[in-house]
Amino acid sequence: MFANLLIILASSLVVIALFRRLRLPPVLGYLCVGLLVGPNAFDWVNESEHLPDVAELGVVFLLFSLGLEFSLSKMIALRQVVFRLGSQQVLISTALLGMLLTLLEMPVIPALLLGAGLSLSSTAIVTKELGSLGEVFSTHGQNAVGVLLFQDVVAVLLLTLVPVFAGTSEQAWYWALPLTLGKTLVLFFGLLLASRWLLPRLFHEVAASRSAELFVLLALVIVLLTAWLTHLLGLSPALGAFLAGMLLGESHYRHQIEADIRPFRDILLGVFFVSIGMLIDLQLFVSHSLLIIALTLGLMLIKGVVVALLVKWRGSDSETAWRSGLALAQGGEFCFALMAQMQQNSLLPAEPGALLLAATFCSMLLTPLLLRAAPRLAAVLHRKPNQAAQIEQISALNADLDQHVVICGYGRVGQSIGRFMGNAGQAYVALDNDPVRVQEAASGESEVHYGDSARGDLLTAVGLLRARLLVIAVDQSDVALRILREARRLNPEVPILVRTRDDSQSAELKAAGATEVVPELLESSLMLASHALIMLGLPAHQVQEKVDQVRIDRYRLLHGFYPGALDDEA
Repeated sequence: MFANLLIILASSLVVIALFRRLRLPPVLGYLCVGLLVGPNAFDWVNESEHLPDVAELGVVFLLFSLGLEFSLSKMIALRQVVFRLGSQQVLISTALLGMLLTLLEMPVIPALLLGAGLSLSSTAIVTKELGSLGEVFSTHGQNAVGVLLFQDVVAVLLLTLVPVFAGTSEQAWYWALPLTLGKTLVLFFGLLLASRWLLPRLFHEVAASRSAELFVLLALVIVLLTAWLTHLLGLSPALGAFLAGMLLGESHYRHQIEADIRPFRDILLGVFFVSIGMLIDLQLFVSHSLLIIALTLGLMLIKGVVVALLVKWRGSDSETAWRSGLALAQGGEFCFALMAQMQQNSLLPAEPGALLLAATFCSMLLTPLLLRAAPRLAAVLHRKPNQAAQIEQISALNADLDQHVVICGYGRVGQSIGRFMGNAGQAYVALDNDPVRVQEAASGESEVHYGDSARGDLLTAVGLLRARLLVIAVDQSDVALRILREARRLNPEVPILVRTRDDSQSAELKAAGATEVVPELLESSLMLASHALIMLGLPAHQVQEKVDQVRIDRYRLLHGFYPGALDDEA
């Protein structure tokens, strides 16, 4: 067992580092580790009866973390997408995939269970890729997030129902199913009472002790205890972990709990994905390569088309529809967990299970590449039909503006700049890609529009050609650089002020056309230093002269830095 874990962790260290360089999701790296070290490749890891138990702990911690991040307020805000689009996608995809599996001579109940599992998409891959591409708050990104929220709930339910349909209990499934749902309700309300009356007191006492070890131990005990209690009730341990996480997610200690269990979750979850990768037979890619390609394309085509048609039916344009379908076309990590559990309960034959595992793995491997190519493909194919109307509307609203300020990014910094402009009587207009923030700002009578600030037509619509100043207040330097280049292409004369976290890209931003670059960390250092000198009794005008000189020298005085053991990015 110890030798197996050593080989798995050492191999994961190398592969995950490589995948990080390639900017690929770690889940794919762990699956590849399983492929390589398993019995179907190098055969470095021997069969061990303890490995599945360790892997199952990874699923428990995954669902507990998922519960912590499961926001009821987010679900309510996206309720139309979550409950309507999400339920329609799962039901239709389950029916189509289940029907195809029955045509392949699989029994009806396992076919529907597996069809439901295949209808689920990869939360880990999709959310990571949408986040890295800055598309979480786009229309197709919100569609994907809403559907994934619904799928997460379905995944927990499916993992709970596998033992019921496997017939491991004495009752028939039509009696065992309502009994299982009843146990789930009892468990939920029991954990709800504990989360309202017992757990806050426990966390308060532990937090008052200021002991990091006690806090970590309490978080681990809660995860394992809820999983054990759920197991005693004859339910999936993952269900109890999810419910406990969901209820604790509303507490003040949510972020601390999440930070404490993250190392355990990531390592154990990695072991789980490695164990799944070990189930994939590399020989199948040689002997059944065409069949695996056909299954992969068939799975992605069915799921992608179902989502695209549903989104189109809801009134969205064609680009939003097919990009939503592309984001949700792959199989997911919960499907791996479901297939592993079905095989343990003799619901899934070995050969078709191995083929479907391989196809699901291939679909997940293709997803990051397809999502990254989608923006370029969309630009080549067409613009959204409703973009022209949106641009015309924004252009009409800002037609009378002249010598105004354009602010790109309306987060905390952008809002502060906007308030200063308003107090000074200076007209301004802002752009931001967070629809919730734009909606809240609009209710506060701010001139804020939704959209990607790097789009030239949108910058033109807010009057960049007539603007007195452009302020780029986004918190990502690469995004700021794209906006800067597009703005300078449209208006070579307008002064441009760029906000950055540090001065690591100041030269590149200056070369791209920035009039001034303001690094946050160095400016905060100057403010602290100037306040310190004034408190020490130096005249204010001398302090101001020193600060001005540092700025003139481009912060050269502040460039030296000795890193310490406890340093963060700041």
